[in-house]
Amino acid sequence: MLYGIAAAATALLLTALLAALLRTPARRLRLLDRRRQREVPLSGGAAVVLVTGLVVGAGSRAGVAPPLEDGVRDLLVAGGVVALLGLVDDVWRLRRWVPAVGTAVAAACVVPYGETGVGGGLLAVGWVVWVTLGFRGLDHADGLAGGVGMVTAFGVGACAAIEVMEGIAVLMSVLAAALTGFLMHNWHPARTALGACGSMSAGFVLAAGAVYARAGQGLGESAGVLFALTAVVGADVVLVLVARRLDGRPVLRGGPDHLAHRLRRLGLTVPGAILLLGAGASAGAFVGVLAHAGWVGTDALWWVAGVALAVVLALSRVRVYGSRGPRRSVSPQVSAPLRVRSG
Repeated sequence: MLYGIAAAATALLLTALLAALLRTPARRLRLLDRRRQREVPLSGGAAVVLVTGLVVGAGSRAGVAPPLEDGVRDLLVAGGVVALLGLVDDVWRLRRWVPAVGTAVAAACVVPYGETGVGGGLLAVGWVVWVTLGFRGLDHADGLAGGVGMVTAFGVGACAAIEVMEGIAVLMSVLAAALTGFLMHNWHPARTALGACGSMSAGFVLAAGAVYARAGQGLGESAGVLFALTAVVGADVVLVLVARRLDGRPVLRGGPDHLAHRLRRLGLTVPGAILLLGAGASAGAFVGVLAHAGWVGTDALWWVAGVALAVVLALSRVRVYGSRGPRRSVSPQVSAPLRVRSG
């Protein structure tokens, strides 16, 4: 207990410090996310990844934390590989299918097939890729990816603690604290961002950690719990894919059509939109933890899915695309407070 508090506090402070220190090198290396009239250094992702791995690994080696279980060690290594893939994407802007394939390979190496079975393991791989790329898409708005990631980490950590998976629980608490430290620089107006390096690695670790917590349990209920833990991510991905498809746009081409963009269209401020989405993520994670513990029935999970579907249907009616034609454009006033590069 005392170690968990100390590790979380250390991760928070170190991430806040390192994210600030890495801003200047990121600017010099042109690792920037261009916003209207200003550029945001992509230093937060490296800070979150480095601090999370350092705190978890150092605690285990020093003997003050439980020894790293094989699954936790594999998860840290695979998360680091995904972080490197994201960093390469930040620097050279890879084709969209490359991060997806790389994430799938990393996920296939850590899924516990002995408990999930081959079929369930393959489904888990697909879900990990879905969540990882979904978190990457959330990094378009100040505070969104970090806030949703922090809430999700608490939820997954609680599920792991219920299953007495100490290693996963510690990893999630440290990741949640690191994302909190990052948010000190990422709240509107953001001074740093996660980039693909941080958002993909965080999404990967959260998704794979949730798979470990649910491995060996019923497939249908597990799917409901996993969706509840990542409800905002799932709703955002579904909304974007369906909207782009219906409008005849390439589904892998970024655009100002995510949940936060549409809430801004409705008149919410940037902090207001992020707080609303954070509240939704918290509610979904809370229901997911209760269902995982068996304190609520599967009906509660259907309610989460129903609310998410209602939100998607309602916000899909908010106009975000310009007029059809060879040169489509979006009104510049919409994306002013939000970074326009999105998944």
